[in-house]
Amino acid sequence: MSRYTTKAVQDIISKYVERGGEVIEVVEGVLGYGTTICFGDGLKFCVIQEHFVNAWSSNHSIRLYNKLPKKYEALIEEYL
Repeated sequence: MSRYTTKAVQDIISKYVERGGEVIEVVEGVLGYGTTICFGDGLKFCVIQEHFVNAWSSNHSIRLYNKLPKKYEALIEEYL
């Protein structure tokens, strides 16, 4: 699985916001974005997860879904 920097995550989030999407951080991150879900009308669901590297850094994985898995649906409902 590919790992992404905070800058790459910022770019993805800004693209979702520009296209009218929403961004929800369902699990707070320590050094990065934690677990963040991006979605919107006509857009795929994007799940961003922070992964620990060491005490001073972390990186992120980004997964795109046509249909959001139930695990993440539950996190959104819990957040709202």
